[in-house]
Amino acid sequence: MRLIMMGTGTFAEPTFTSLLASGHEVIGLVTQPDRVTGKERGSTRQARQGMKELALERHLPVLQPESINTPEGVRDLTDLRPDLLVVAAYGQILSRDVLAIAGLGGINVHASLLPKYRGAAPIAWAIYHGEKETGVTIIRMSIHLDAGDILSQESLVIGPEETAGELEERLAPLGARMAMNMIERLAIGPVSGVPQDKSKASKAPKLTKEHGLIDWTRTAPVVVNQIRAMHPWPTAYTFLHEEGEPPSRLIVHKAHPVPGRSIADARPGLLSSDDGRVFVQTGGGVMEIDELQPAGKKRMSAGDFLRGHAMALGARLS
Repeated sequence: MRLIMMGTGTFAEPTFTSLLASGHEVIGLVTQPDRVTGKERGSTRQARQGMKELALERHLPVLQPESINTPEGVRDLTDLRPDLLVVAAYGQILSRDVLAIAGLGGINVHASLLPKYRGAAPIAWAIYHGEKETGVTIIRMSIHLDAGDILSQESLVIGPEETAGELEERLAPLGARMAMNMIERLAIGPVSGVPQDKSKASKAPKLTKEHGLIDWTRTAPVVVNQIRAMHPWPTAYTFLHEEGEPPSRLIVHKAHPVPGRSIADARPGLLSSDDGRVFVQTGGGVMEIDELQPAGKKRMSAGDFLRGHAMALGARLS
């Protein structure tokens, strides 16, 4: 079959490399436009070798339109004469005209157990909401966001300390394997799908930096889930307030709840330290910060932070 890959970033790359290693003809790549470093990250960040670089090494056409749904985008895709569009973390909803270009339409490799977590950041939001499992779903593309019929689905358990980046590393090869299996089935003949239950649908919007701001009135387990979900981007952050000092930004990289521990003054955000360890009161329980990053400095352990910073009595985060 003549295949066009449509995707961007770390989740999509294993699927693209699998297509390139298959016996099918990969005739082009559609990926997001090049971005200024530090912008437009999250689910569309470029990492590993990079989708564009992989395509150029093999002298494949690379399309990077701001919108593939324009007349120009439709024309460029039509000129390639694809049999199937293979989509993974592309970041754009495809129009009816785009989907009609390929004789077999398109399949989407989505990193959630659809209909849960439709949208750009399903991995992060699954962790954020405390899900115990997630997975990959292959759907037949439709004009609505992640709403097509389910063609195949596999689940895996989310580790209790696993970050979004770590989970993505496990889901990406699973998605690649499932995509290749589906392509082989489609090469033989039609594959029937199962409609999604719309009543069970939930959203996974694109992450912004604001999603990383910690609200200390929430419970310790919920805050820890947020920290895991926001790593590696945009990262969870807060502000350190100490008497006589201006507020300073802190990134919290790693933390865990401490059941049974208490702080005398139970105001959310209040800090305490003990034997090289940093604790913070939340709206429900105490959390220990394992790794953090003060503004302008490198990531460090809580012990290293305390060795270089005499934390004042009454210091708090907000």
